[in-house]
Amino acid sequence: MTLTTNPALTAALAAAASGEPRRYVITGGPSSGKDELIEAIHACGIPCMKDEPGREIYRRHRERLGRHLRREDRRAYSLEVLKAFLAEYTAHTHGIRFYNRGIPDGYGWEGFFGLKPTEQLEEATRRFRYDTIFVLDPLDTLEDPDDIVWAKDREIRRVHELIVQGYYDAGYEPVFVAPDAAEGRLDFICANLRLPKPSRGA
Repeated sequence: MTLTTNPALTAALAAAASGEPRRYVITGGPSSGKDELIEAIHACGIPCMKDEPGREIYRRHRERLGRHLRREDRRAYSLEVLKAFLAEYTAHTHGIRFYNRGIPDGYGWEGFFGLKPTEQLEEATRRFRYDTIFVLDPLDTLEDPDDIVWAKDREIRRVHELIVQGYYDAGYEPVFVAPDAAEGRLDFICANLRLPKPSRGA
């Protein structure tokens, strides 16, 4: 099955487009099915941040250093990722938008590397707030070759838990999305937000 645009969903998005910004985060640890869900959101015409900034920034740092990032490289990397998230956040001024991870994800990644959050991350988390956080429960497969760096030594669950704890520490009550096909997860999210569910076609 493929997702098609539901006219009721299109109308709801259009009605919200001139209103106050509504920001929804899709997050979770490696192996959560996030990439497939982001693709499904785009396929339905729902405004969404497509690429996760951290991955491309990580690759640039790795190419410059000639190796994977180590603990001592994390500060410069994290500040660059935060800058990208702030730019994405502030550029959105009206209507609905989904985000491929959010600013408080930084707490989880910093914790994974045994680092304390930066002052910049803490200030940004206080100032720039999201409306709802959707946490995807882990699946069984890694989505990106660099995910193995984050999840080495079979620590996928630990990364996931650190990200979740980061959102709790930031004052959020995440909504957990159970393992399912991307279409089923998107139906669940739309129902939670009281948006029309995307229709399905052959």
